[in-house]
Amino acid sequence: MFALAGLAIIGAWGVYKLGLTNNRGGVDENNRYLADYQKEKSLTDSSKIFDDNMKSYLQLVALSRFYPTNAHLIMDAAQYNERADGISRMLYAADMYLQEGDTAAKYQELVRNLNGDYNKYDGMSVQNNLIPWMNEPAWPALKVAIVKDKDVIEEAARLTGVEPRLIVGCLVGEQIRLFNSRREVYKQYLGPVKVLSVQSQFSFGVNGIKDFTAQQVERNLKDSASVFYMGKEYEHVLDFNTADHQGERYRRLTDYHNHLYSYIYTGCILHQTMMQWKRAGYDISDRPDILFTLFNLGFQASKPGPSPRCGGSRIEVNGRVYTFGVIGNDFYFSGELAKEFPLHEHLFANE
Repeated sequence: MFALAGLAIIGAWGVYKLGLTNNRGGVDENNRYLADYQKEKSLTDSSKIFDDNMKSYLQLVALSRFYPTNAHLIMDAAQYNERADGISRMLYAADMYLQEGDTAAKYQELVRNLNGDYNKYDGMSVQNNLIPWMNEPAWPALKVAIVKDKDVIEEAARLTGVEPRLIVGCLVGEQIRLFNSRREVYKQYLGPVKVLSVQSQFSFGVNGIKDFTAQQVERNLKDSASVFYMGKEYEHVLDFNTADHQGERYRRLTDYHNHLYSYIYTGCILHQTMMQWKRAGYDISDRPDILFTLFNLGFQASKPGPSPRCGGSRIEVNGRVYTFGVIGNDFYFSGELAKEFPLHEHLFANE
C-alpha cells in the first residue's frame, strides 16, 4: 500500500511537471465580435459622436423593454464615464448576448424600428438654439462672464442655503434685461471684456437689488417672528462692519471687482420668499419659475396662494417679448452651464 501510494505521488508529480494539468485556455467564440467594435465605432468627429450617442439611447430604450436591469446599469454608468462612446461600447458588449433566439429577434426588430423612425427625420435639424433669446450674440459672452464668478456664487449659495444655479437664474434674467434695455452701452462691456453689468443708481449690483429691498432682507434675517425668517444659522450673513450701514451697503452691492454681496442678497431673497410661502402652506421650493418671478417683483408682490403665476418684467429680445420668470426658467432647465452649476436634488438647504 505504501508502495502504491508512493507510486501515485510520483505519478502526480510527473503529470504536474509535464504540464498536463494546465488549463491551456482557448480563443473565445465571441472573439471576432469583440474585435469588430473598433472597426464599427472608430468615431472622431464630434457631430458623428453625438449622432451615434443618440442612436445608442434608442438602443438603450429597446434594451429596457427586455432587460431593464442591464439598461438601468448602463444608464447609471453613462453618468460617470469619460468616454465619448461609453454608452455605445457598453451596448455593444451587451449585444453579444442578443445575437440568437426569439427574444433577441424581437429586440433587434425594436432597435430597427426605432432607428427607422429616427432616420426618417434626418437632415431636418436646425442649428439655432431652441430657446430664441439664447441666439442673441451677447449670450456666449454672458456665459463667460458668469463662469468668472463661479467661486463667489458658490460661496454666496453656501452662506444662504440656496442652490448656486438658482442664484445664476436670477443673474441671467437681470443681465439679459439690462443688455436689452441699453444695448449699445452694455455691448462695449459684455462683448469685448466679458464682464457683468453692475448697476449703481436706482438698483444696485449685478442683480439689480433695490436699497429698500436690501434693508428688508437685513431685517428679515434678524426677526425670528417674521414669515420671511430663514433660521438662526443665517442671522449674521449680512452683519455690517461699520456704523455707516447705508454707505457700506452701497459699497458692497456696487463693488465692480467682487459681486459676492449681490449674490448673498439674491440668495437671501430667494430663501426668504420660499420660507414665507412654506409657512403659509404652499411649497414653491421646486418652482424656479415662481421664485425668479418673485425675486424680480419684490417682497411686496409675494402673496402666497394655491395658484402662483410665472411672469415679472417684460423683456424684449430680437422682437420677441419674454418675462423675467420665463427667462430664468429657460436658463435653469436648458442644460447651459450645467457642468459649472449643476441641478441639485433640493434647491434649499433646509428642504
